[in-house]
Amino acid sequence: MLKLKKEWELLLTALGFFTRIPIPHNIAFSQENLNRCNRYLPIIGLIVGGIGAGVFYGASFIVPHSVAVLVSMGATILATGAFHEDGFADVCDAFGGGWTKEKILIIMKDSRLGAYGAIGILMLLLVKFQTLNVLSSWQVIAALITAHMISRTMAAWTMYSLEYVREDETSKSKPIAKALRPKDLILAISVALLPGFLFHDVFVFLIIIPAFMAKWLLERYFFKWIGGYTGDCLGTIQQVTEVVCYLFLSAYFKLSAVSGSPFEEWINSF
Repeated sequence: MLKLKKEWELLLTALGFFTRIPIPHNIAFSQENLNRCNRYLPIIGLIVGGIGAGVFYGASFIVPHSVAVLVSMGATILATGAFHEDGFADVCDAFGGGWTKEKILIIMKDSRLGAYGAIGILMLLLVKFQTLNVLSSWQVIAALITAHMISRTMAAWTMYSLEYVREDETSKSKPIAKALRPKDLILAISVALLPGFLFHDVFVFLIIIPAFMAKWLLERYFFKWIGGYTGDCLGTIQQVTEVVCYLFLSAYFKLSAVSGSPFEEWINSF
């Protein structure tokens, strides 16, 4: 019973730190809890993606498909307080305007939005909108849940792959989760893949490959310039891999509409 209570506390810690959803006031944001709650990042993705999917489903009855997609995107941004989008914009500004580790970290701490950040976030949101808009209504619902879960798992994976570089604790949002145990990583990946069953197509599970490649390339880039990751880097990995998931799904279903689903052809071959 005590263990279940502790796990519930860790889930609420993750919910309170990574979203704007209210949680009980007695939940403490301790460094220990933050280091252990990252195993629940796929669940946070399920909640945020579920909010977006629910808003899209309701809005689709009263507004055009494209407007419903836009409203669902707004709902996910409100649910997190643009937590990850802000990190992505900061990374665009920092790596676009800084040429040394020290300069990059200084710019990343600056709360002001620069040209790189503004252009980057605009392009990111446009790609999200366009890729979701070409999907059918049911595919949008499944895509929102799947992408939010997988992308947060990729960010959690980075906590295992790289070292946190702000040892002076100057992060804008401290404390920050900086540790991930192997068993937590395996659990997070396993849970994140479950929404793939919503598509009823086994080949959709290939989505993990481009998501992982995007994460790996970003990790190499971050390691080259600053030797590890910051909280803003995690937000960037979440946002980029989320978009990569939408790109994969939009491309896959477009090809399937032309040539037929590989899954159906595989089933029919028996």
